[in-house]
Amino acid sequence: MISMVTEGSVNMIGYGLAAIGPGIGIGLIFAAYISGVARQPEAQSRLQSIAILGFALAEALAIIGIALAFVL
Repeated sequence: MISMVTEGSVNMIGYGLAAIGPGIGIGLIFAAYISGVARQPEAQSRLQSIAILGFALAEALAIIGIALAFVL
């Protein structure tokens, strides 16, 4: 039988691995934003709002993941 300490540690390791996905996603979002602004500087305001929305959605996945790691 798995003790509570071991189970909690496994949950946090699982969350650490699951956080890689949103981290990569956020990196790709801002890489595309920087690339787009470099190509067309006049589109910065439009691209910035889209990038912030994408960041918020990707970060929400990480927040849900840590909530589930603590609950389970």
